[in-house]
Amino acid sequence: MTNDNDYSLSRIPEGAKEPFWQILMVRIGAICCVSQLVLGATLGYGMSFWGAFWATMLGSVILQVLSWALGTAAAREGLSTSLLSRWAGLGKNGSAILGGVVAISMVGWFGVQNCVFAEGMFDITGVLNYPIWALITGLGITLLVAAGIRWIARFASIFVPLFILAVIVSAVIVLQDHSLIEFLNSPHPGPELGFGAAVTIVAGGFIAGAICTPDYSRYLKDGKQVFWMTLVGTFVGELGMNLLAVILCHATGTQNVTDIMMATSGVLGVIIVVASTVKLNDINLYSSGLGIATMINALFNVKVNRAAMIWGLGIVGTVLSMVGVINYFQSFLTLLGVAIPPVAGIMVIDYYLLRRNRAELEETRNDGTLPKRVEKWNPITIVVWILAFVVGEVSSIYSIGIPGLNSLVFAGVVYYIAMKAYGAAKKVDVVKFPETDQVL
Repeated sequence: MTNDNDYSLSRIPEGAKEPFWQILMVRIGAICCVSQLVLGATLGYGMSFWGAFWATMLGSVILQVLSWALGTAAAREGLSTSLLSRWAGLGKNGSAILGGVVAISMVGWFGVQNCVFAEGMFDITGVLNYPIWALITGLGITLLVAAGIRWIARFASIFVPLFILAVIVSAVIVLQDHSLIEFLNSPHPGPELGFGAAVTIVAGGFIAGAICTPDYSRYLKDGKQVFWMTLVGTFVGELGMNLLAVILCHATGTQNVTDIMMATSGVLGVIIVVASTVKLNDINLYSSGLGIATMINALFNVKVNRAAMIWGLGIVGTVLSMVGVINYFQSFLTLLGVAIPPVAGIMVIDYYLLRRNRAELEETRNDGTLPKRVEKWNPITIVVWILAFVVGEVSSIYSIGIPGLNSLVFAGVVYYIAMKAYGAAKKVDVVKFPETDQVL
């Protein structure tokens, strides 16, 4: 795999496809991480074990379906999320908006993860101070991402097993003095968290990651590999890590992950868990870089220097962590759970049901090139996206159902109906808005 922009503005050549197990490790590493423990501890602090179980199950199913659908399209087409969106409902300028949203979201996640990394290093060493550690860890991760996705996969292959082992060891230590039944029926130690809010946090916690699944699933050969990657990754990482975190939270009475690991598995467990933040944070920065590359290309018809772009984003994320972005963790997840899902609904409907650009994609796939034309804008997409976000926000304010799911389903259904109605009004089978031959 080359490091020259990581095919941010082109298809992945067949010769650049990677072994299944390497991409699986990247996927598991993107979910089995400190933020997953933080999320699980958040659920455990405000819910019973079984409440957290069902919230995680529903949220995980949403992620599994989204990841498989988008990931399969990417494996078939060899395109990243932002680039795929140009021919899956958003058009060239719409993909610029998505690229910007993804970049902002992922840089935010980068800041959140770096907060945990820096806090852990400061707690372990007791030297320097938190802002200095945030600067060191943030720039260190940026250096890793600048080296390319192959190094990301290598790092994940080391720390994913160690991370899972550390969490399991912590749970075993806890269960030596307590029975599992005790924790299955124990009350939550903190203020109650509603079921709808919990599911939104679960889905929202990785919804940006689910939509960015194409960024690495494009290196897989087919949809079958994508299915197993998403199934294993989602249920091992989402369900397994969440429920272990719930047990540990109930046992220790705190939702602070560093305190939980220190109280159960000691300094070694803290070191492993803290170091594991790197394997998710590099994916955050990697996807952010792809999103920005697509946005700049769509807006200015130029290609950007990958290294400069990664370093710029890494510095922004590092500064966010230095000012304590983790303090807004739960509200950040809730916002993602409502704002980003509509895009996935639109892309899935456009690619699999409306199939408006499938012929062009298939004609150019064997040559490894991109279609010669692309829509400038899809106004229906923009209107539906805005309306879906409003629906999600209103349902969140008034506690109507699950906001993230509401916005996703609304976007998919309304987009399909609106496109069909527009086609009927124009008396055309396939709706196409004004196109441009400036694909890149």
